[in-house]
Parts: sequence; C-alpha cells; structure tokens
Amino acid sequence: MTKMLRVSIGQHSDKGCKPVNQDFYGAIAPRQSILESKGVAAVVADGISSSPVSQIASQTAVRGFLDDYFATPECWSVKTSAQRVTQALNSWLYAQTYNGHGRYNLDLGYVCTFSALVLKSNTAYLFHVGDSRICLLRDSSIEQLTEDHRSWISQGKSYLNRALGMRDRLDIDYRSVALQVGDIFILTTDGVHEFAESASIVQLIQHNMDNLDVAATEIIAHARSQGSDDNLTAQILRVNELPQCNIKELQHQATTLPFPPELHPRMDFDGFHILRELHVGSRSHVFLAQDIKTRQPLVLKAPSVDKRDDAAYLERFLMEDWIARRVNHAYIVKSFALERPRNFLYTTTEYIEGQTLAQWIIDHPSPDLESVRRIVEQVAGAVQALHRQEILHQDLRPENIMVGSNDTIKLIDFGSARVAGVVEMGELTEYPHLLGSIQYTAPEYFLGQQGSNRSDLFSLGVLTYQMLSGQLPYGTQVARSSNRTAQNRLVYRRISDNDRTTPTWIDDAIRKAVHINPNKRYAEISEFLQDMRRPNPSYWHRKQQLPLMERNPLMFWKGVSLILLIITLLLLGAHPLLNQYT
Repeated sequence: MTKMLRVSIGQHSDKGCKPVNQDFYGAIAPRQSILESKGVAAVVADGISSSPVSQIASQTAVRGFLDDYFATPECWSVKTSAQRVTQALNSWLYAQTYNGHGRYNLDLGYVCTFSALVLKSNTAYLFHVGDSRICLLRDSSIEQLTEDHRSWISQGKSYLNRALGMRDRLDIDYRSVALQVGDIFILTTDGVHEFAESASIVQLIQHNMDNLDVAATEIIAHARSQGSDDNLTAQILRVNELPQCNIKELQHQATTLPFPPELHPRMDFDGFHILRELHVGSRSHVFLAQDIKTRQPLVLKAPSVDKRDDAAYLERFLMEDWIARRVNHAYIVKSFALERPRNFLYTTTEYIEGQTLAQWIIDHPSPDLESVRRIVEQVAGAVQALHRQEILHQDLRPENIMVGSNDTIKLIDFGSARVAGVVEMGELTEYPHLLGSIQYTAPEYFLGQQGSNRSDLFSLGVLTYQMLSGQLPYGTQVARSSNRTAQNRLVYRRISDNDRTTPTWIDDAIRKAVHINPNKRYAEISEFLQDMRRPNPSYWHRKQQLPLMERNPLMFWKGVSLILLIITLLLLGAHPLLNQYT
C-alpha cells in the first residue's frame, strides 16, 4: 500500500481568568486528493487584550485562512498560497481598524497574533507574525521555530511590534522544515508558553501520545497552575507517516494503464473514431479523432512505444493533461473532459483548426509588425496565465503554438512545464535538466541553473525575433556556450542591420528580452509588451549615438541625394566655362 501523509491532531483552548477568550484556533486534515496538493493546516491566533474586538480579528484570521488556503489553485506553492491569503486577511483587518475606533488608537483595533503551520508531502511550512509560537518536539528535544515579535521596554512591560491587522502592509515570517516520522509540532499562545516550561510540555505530551487532546488540555491546566493570567490555547500535531515523493495520480496511471494499440485512420478506439494523423514523432503520436457518442472532434495524443520503459517521460506525458485541466485561459489549449474512465494511456485536448507558428513563419517571410505584435501579445497572455499559477512552460517554440483564424493562437504541449505546487509534493521521476528545444532555451539552463519567469521571457523574445527576421538572435551559439565566459562573448545580432523596415526601438526591446543575463531582462513580460508598442525613452540616448543611417535611413538617403544633386548642378554649371577655355 502506498504511504501517504498521516497526522494526529490534539487541541484545546481556555479563557483562563479573562472574561472573554480572545484566542482562536483551527486545523484541517482534508481528504486524500486535497491532502496531496494542499496538505494539513493548523492555525492559532491571539487577539490583543486591550481591544474589545480582537476576538473577532483572531476568529476571522483562523477561519479565513483555513477557508481560503484550501481554495487556492493546486498549482500554487504553499508559500504563495499562504502568503496571498494572509496578505488579504491583513488588508481586511486593517481596513476594519482604519474605519473604526482603532484608526486613532491601535489598541482598540482588529489586531491579533497569527501562527500557521502547513504540512505538505515531506515538508512543514511556517507562517508567523506576533508572539504566539510554533515549536518542534523531536527526539525528546523541543525547539522554538518562530520568533516573538515583541519589544520589551522594561522588566514586565512590553508591546507587540508586529501583528496581523496592525499595518496596511504585512511583514510575515516564513520558514520551511524537512519532516521526519514522529515529529510533533506544538502551537501555543503566550498564556501557555510564558508559564508552562518546556520540560513539562514534553513530559505531558509523551504521557498522552495516544490522546493528544488530553495532552493539550493538561498543558493548559499546568500553565494555569503556574499562574497564567491570560487566555490559553494549545495545538499539537504529530506526524505518523510520510508519503513517498511522487504524484500518485500520475504515477498510478503511468504504471498501470496499458499502452494504446497501433492507431490508424478509420479505426475505433476506446470510444473514439480516429479520423486522421496530425503528427507522428519519436516521443508521441497525435491524431484527430471524434468522440463516437457526442460527435465532437478532439486531439488524441498517445505516447510512443519507444518510451514504454521511460518512467520520467510517461509521468511528464500525463502532466500535460494535469496542467490543461487546471489552467483555464483563452490562449491555452483545453483538456477534453471524459465522462468515462480511460482504458489506455493517452491524453485528449480540444481540436484547434489552423497551423503551427513554425508553418506561419514559413508562410509569412516578411510579416507586418502589427501581425507579429498581435501574436506575441497572445502568447504572452498565455504565458502570464501560467506564471500566475506558478507554472513555467520551459518549452516555448513555434511548434508548440497553434495559429488559428484571424491569427488567434493557442499554447499547447506542457510536457516540459515546471509546477511549483507539484515540485513540493516531491519531484517527478528523475528527468534530464534540459527539457525544451535548445534553440529557444534560456542561457541559464545551460549553466545548470533553475529557470524563472524570465527564462520563458527569453524564449518569447527569441520567437519575436524569429518572426521578424527568420533568424535567431544569437544563431546557434547559445546551446554551445555551457559556461559564463563563453556566454559573455555572445553578441546580439540586430534585426535592423539587415532589415531597415524594423524600427531600432523594436530591436532594443527584443535585445533586452533576450539578454544573456536574466537579471538584465525585463522583470515582467508586460514591460516587454509595453516597449513593443511604443519606444522606451531610456533607449533614446543610445539611439542618438548611432549613425544617422541606422537612426533614420530615410533621412540619410535624402541627405545623400541632396548632396549628389548639388554636385551634379555644380558640374553642369561649370561645363560652359570648361568649353570656353578649350
């Protein structure tokens, strides 16, 4: 039986000697499918005692985090999901404070401490602000994992310097810890950890390992007996089992579903009628098919039998469908949803009438600039949609872009994509570092570095350059430069050197997008699109240093023509004088 993440949870809260319990806590261990993609979450919050509404703040923080975190996309990493949710909660709480009495007195506002723990796959992720705590009990030794955001004025007098809802901008601590079976995480508010010593907490947990709720209750009782004068909350999470580092859905299909038989036109297969062959390569066979029941056309993609024993390839083959089902965008191919179980290893997507961008480039050797812009902006929109889901495409090339009627595009083929949320579950089976086509691959990949959004921007810039010129900005030299010294020797080939119809400012924009150093490219794809529409003023100074022929070819040739005309007139005027002396 495949191992999965299993956690035991115990928790308890008490108002103590206070009239109202301003602490709030919660934990969710979801069903298996969500457990793999989002993990187990536990949260504790403590409202500030001076505020009559802080219990609302702590309750909102805990419930809001647990509701919204599990609603974030599966593609997002834990860090992105949790930080975006907490930023939104902080903004809401701050707005309530700003519009209420706390606008003039923060002690009366919607403010609370906040500590969240997410256990996903083999890693614990911590998010913390304030003076509640998360500690780790491992091998009978307890370690505080969070820092108390409290400033001490004198002995016995202090104040919170960071909390949720305190400021319009949240500065939240983040940390990740590798998990081990038997790890015990303890979340407490200051009414507990300021009065219950660590040795007593460890002893009470170890004496109640079979019932962590009892352990949490006894820890709070001990803190009260030691003179705690505040609300008290304790949560305990014990890691009982850790999952294998894989994606079970993909791995199960890749290892259990049989390969399809040899497919050919006019053949009926698994509820589909094969119409014609679209592409046959060494990695996959692609066919236009029709659902026999609905008569709807679709694209059916089957893996090559040559890859039967390549586990990494098979998992990434199925990853394409996994991504297509989770990213909904006008310029991204959609997965064809099946209402019946599939009996073989294949994927299905919507059918797009048109041609690949590779063929479009061949058919349009001298495209107008506006047509290129429209295609680039659509491809950029698709890539930005992936990036918002923390997905790197990593294989942007003309063959992976379909161009339909009115130059409408669809981005296809996600077999090389890197999904942050999936990486956290444990990498797929080992695969080569370079997955995309090397002509369009960013230089940093050849140095063994991990890609970023700017790596996809590089590929987009190369595509733009190729559409305008039919060439590559560095030729084939990028793939041959496997060290930084060799890459620094690479020289960008200006389009305007050979094509006077391309404005130099367009050349400047593409040059920045495909810069060898990723840190010198545009920070955002939107900046590149902006500079493709109108000249960037920062390029103007450099433009003034260019020869007139490059800055303004028309003006240059007009000037040359004027000079030649003057010379001709002078020669004609001198002609009678020459005759007079001969």
